[in-house]
Formats: sequence, C-alpha cells, structure tokens
Amino acid sequence: MTVRKAWLVAGAVLGAGLSFVMLLVVGVYVVAGNLANGVGGATRALAKGAVPAAYQPLVQKWGNLCPAINPALLAAQLYQESGFNPKAQSAAAAQGIAQFIPGTWATHGVDGDGDGDKDVWDPNDAIPSAASYDCSLASYVKDVPGNITENMLASYNAGAYAVIKYGGVPPYKETQNYVKTITTLEESFAAPVSRVDPSQQAAGAIYYAQKKLGTPYLWGGTGTAAQNGRFDCSGLTQASYESVGITLPRVANDQYNAGPHPARSELLPGDLVFFSKDPTNSRAIHHVGIYVGGGYMIDAPRTGAVIRFDPIDTSEYFGATRVTEDGAKALPTTV
Repeated sequence: MTVRKAWLVAGAVLGAGLSFVMLLVVGVYVVAGNLANGVGGATRALAKGAVPAAYQPLVQKWGNLCPAINPALLAAQLYQESGFNPKAQSAAAAQGIAQFIPGTWATHGVDGDGDGDKDVWDPNDAIPSAASYDCSLASYVKDVPGNITENMLASYNAGAYAVIKYGGVPPYKETQNYVKTITTLEESFAAPVSRVDPSQQAAGAIYYAQKKLGTPYLWGGTGTAAQNGRFDCSGLTQASYESVGITLPRVANDQYNAGPHPARSELLPGDLVFFSKDPTNSRAIHHVGIYVGGGYMIDAPRTGAVIRFDPIDTSEYFGATRVTEDGAKALPTTV
C-alpha cells in the first residue's frame, strides 16, 4: 500500500465511526515501513514560532556567530536554561535568559545592543553573550578530535580542560547527558527540510486516545480515578503517550518541544497538533490534539464538551510535533 493510498483509506472511513481508528493504526505501521528508509534531515533554520517573536531575530543572528553553533542549537540552550524567561534566577545564582552566574558574566558578558551597558537581565545582551561564550569555548577546544559542537557543549558543562584531557567529550555521565540533551532539543527548534521519521509509538498513542472518545472534558484532568477518568487537552495527549512509555510534560506549549516539526502536508497519524492565537510564539500555544489522518484529530476541546474528532484546519492551527522518545526525555522538568 502506498502512502497516498493509506491516507485515502483513512479519509474514506472517517465518518464510519470508531472502526476507522483501527484501520488507521494499521496505516501508521504501513506508512512507517514506507518511510523508515527515506531521506531525512533538517536545516538549522528555526522552526515556525519555536522561539518567542521578541527573541527570534537575536537568536537567528547570533546563532550564526561561529561554525560550532547555529540558531536552533542556541535556541535549545536558552530553552533548557530558562524557558526563554529573561527574569529567571536559579538557586545557584544563575541569572537571566541565558543563566549566567556572576563570575562567568563578568568575564564573558558582552554589550550586545551597543548601549554601553552589559546587563545580564537584558536579552539584547544576554543572548549575544551566550553565543559569544559558546564560540569562545569552541575556540579553546578547536584542536580536539571529534565533533566541534559536541566538544563545545561538553566544555560548557565540564570545562575545556576536561575536553582537552580526554580528547573529546569526557566520560562523565552528567556531561554526556548534557551534550545529548542539547543536541536532541536542537531538533525541536530546527525547521525540517524533508519528512522526518515516523514515531514507532504513534499507533499505540492513537489507540489509547480513541478509547477515551465520549469522555467528558475536565480542566486540569489527567485521567485519574479521582477525576473519573476525565482529561483536558494536554492531559489526554500526555496519557496517550505515557501508555506507550513516553513521558511528556503536562502542558501543551511544553509538549511542542518533544520532537521535530513536520509541515502540514507531511502530517502522520500520532503527530501532536497545536493551536495558538499567536502564530509567532510556541509559548502561547493553548490547545493540543492527536492527529489521526484525513485532516482530523482526537482532542479534549473544552468544558462542556467530550473527547471527540475535530478538524485541525482552523485559523488557530499553529503546527505539529512528531514526538520522539529522546525528544521527550530531553525536555527540562521545569521551564
């Protein structure tokens, strides 16, 4: 069966009731088999709305400061560090959108906007400083074998000396996890140039969601017994992927960063589809559903409604995420 035929089957049986979902689950595996050996990859340009509009020009500009970084990687670091919150402050006294500690800021902070002031709380200074610091670290380890970006990230976590000493990413679990986390998150901020690999867990997530059709909506619902098994939109998507072993964040705008972002024309069953009144900012996403093919999703829409099939092509359609296990694991626990 071709990919095109799989979609035609899904569309033809949409009105036939719940039986179409089981056909669709089969279709997921058919499509996955057809695409598993396809050409993948991504540019390092930013995905639509991945970075709040106020910071997008800064990230795009300074993310190209040196070959070791790119805009998507810089965005991933900022998201990991602060969730793009310019007022963030950690218990360790890390400050601002890029989470500089005072000593590092004193040495590596730059006056990014040229106003004569280096302000760690001002993204116009802090974002350029983050890029500049990355590039400085890359220059320290430029002669170390291996991937320059991974060595730079390892230097950020463990220090350039450790990277030089071990001839690459050092054998520290924390450092290795940091490198993997940022490079994985990078994919959720980059705009793909071609179809991305299908999720192996998509069919199971759909199967879980379709069993909840007709369940009344509950604001804040995560399906617990105390809530009589009711869900809100992100509670449903979270539980659906939890059923196949993937843990997603609780709220919709954080779930957006759980993997790469296929275009509307490249959607596959199991992709999460997102909705926002602000098309420039993924942090403003307010609704999510699970795509099932034929232009429809399963979602928990609002108070007074039940979990149901809804069309995705509305004025507030924002984009989609192809959830991956590594992508979900890479998300910070708080942003």
